[in-house]
Amino acid sequence: MKLPNWPALLLAPSLALASQSVIYALVTPSCKGQSTLALHAVSAVTLLVCVGFTWMARHNLKAAPEPQPDDAASRRPAFIAMVACLVGALSCLVIAAMWFPQWVLSPCAS
Repeated sequence: MKLPNWPALLLAPSLALASQSVIYALVTPSCKGQSTLALHAVSAVTLLVCVGFTWMARHNLKAAPEPQPDDAASRRPAFIAMVACLVGALSCLVIAAMWFPQWVLSPCAS
């Protein structure tokens, strides 16, 4: 079964940006309630979804047919899957890097 590549190519970077926006919006309520549970929940869910998108792209990369040396069109599925895998991995890294300060800093720090 062929899984789609477009979630890792398009949704993973969009998910990283949306995660940053949602976390930023939740800082004030988290400071008032003195709880970072919502911030960590958003980061964990977005990271898991992004890892799922990247796994789908990696599955396509492993399942791509062997390219023929003289046919550029036969190399396209493996190339798209590889780019999707790399974009998804970079998006996962960005989400994890944005999650790290939540462990170190208080949401009330100014």
